[in-house]
Amino acid sequence: MSIDLEFDRKHIWHPYTSLTNPLPTYPVKSACGVEITLETGEVLVDGMSSWWAAVHGYNHPKLNQALVEQSQQMSHVMFGGLTHKPAVDLSKKLVDLAPNGLEKVFLADSGSVSVEVAMKMAIQYWQSEHKQDKCRFLTVKNGYHGDTFAAMSVCDPVNGMHTLFNKTINQHLFANAPTPIFPKDKNELDEQLEKADLAQDHLIEITQLLKAHHNDIAAIIIEPVVQGAGGMRFYHPQYLKALRQLANQYNVLLIADEIATGFGRTGKMFACEWADITPDIMCVGKAITGGYMTLAATLTTSKVAEQICNGQAGVFMHGPTFMGNPLACAVANASLELLIENNWKEQVANVENWLNKYLQPIAEFAQVEDVRVLGAIGVVELKEPVPMEQIQAFFVEQGVWIRPFGKLVYLMPPFISEEKHIKKLAGAIEAWLKN
Repeated sequence: MSIDLEFDRKHIWHPYTSLTNPLPTYPVKSACGVEITLETGEVLVDGMSSWWAAVHGYNHPKLNQALVEQSQQMSHVMFGGLTHKPAVDLSKKLVDLAPNGLEKVFLADSGSVSVEVAMKMAIQYWQSEHKQDKCRFLTVKNGYHGDTFAAMSVCDPVNGMHTLFNKTINQHLFANAPTPIFPKDKNELDEQLEKADLAQDHLIEITQLLKAHHNDIAAIIIEPVVQGAGGMRFYHPQYLKALRQLANQYNVLLIADEIATGFGRTGKMFACEWADITPDIMCVGKAITGGYMTLAATLTTSKVAEQICNGQAGVFMHGPTFMGNPLACAVANASLELLIENNWKEQVANVENWLNKYLQPIAEFAQVEDVRVLGAIGVVELKEPVPMEQIQAFFVEQGVWIRPFGKLVYLMPPFISEEKHIKKLAGAIEAWLKN
């Protein structure tokens, strides 16, 4: 049975899409491995991992089996007053994988909700310390943390997707974004880390903000090493290391938003590991279930958790209906096991090598501002924004699924991608530039 595209066009809102003048949507029949098959017959190599989540590709037998087996026991049971093995096993895995010290796990519905949870944790922590004024957040420009209201309030206030709501959302503090200077040769990383004042020019402003407002600031929140939807910018881990030191110095918490970067995407299990730091609170999502189901988690330290629970409320004030959903937890367990079984480090290193091999030559085109690669992330930044409808149709004709935004034509392919897939994806970008 075919999809009613006319009904879809007239009645269904797609992400960041107009209903009065909608972009075309492409009807999917099935997906398997790294390929998406449209109803119209085209087979597309996926370069997006379905917004960075489907790291193992589609229709994976192990993930399918986890869903089926769990559905035969229970698809859902409330998490209030009850618990179950998939949630316990998943929380154990997360504690084992996370940076040392992150020992408490709150299972959330989605990435945006995990950010809301993190921000609420920070506020409740300081309330329990009888420092109610510490309720603002400090972050950097070009950031993106989600679409819900608290998350929107710490996204870029000028160039971000949520400027329409600036008079409604809480007003927080923004410093200039760190310079995108992640070394292309990782062998230079340790050498650069030893150089004093590497990020000093950008640390001056954020230090001044902390000095002036630390009595009002609950936490610094940042995407570690990679700023995703705010511009696909890679910055030096030294900046992140310095933020950890500043948070300690000025008595504020540090929240790491690892929703896009977590579970191997940058070449480390978590991007915080590039700076060898542990945040006070860490948000994860997207790849946690291998792109199968919506699930996220917010991890924190025993110190933060215990202080919250010793406060006035005695509990953390959040509890989603579908918290700890057994189906989602079961497939997340299978997905994290697959990361280890598939040797994700080798997979990501291979993808990174192929991205460099096939994307770097594209830097020679006059339309290209920059080409950058980190882990399984490849970015071609153009000098002008792309015409979305035309470029999307062109890529489908080329047999690939790439979803650019603004000036950025980027790839976040599944970890299981082979060289031929990366070559085809990069070839489609090159063909567009030659078009």
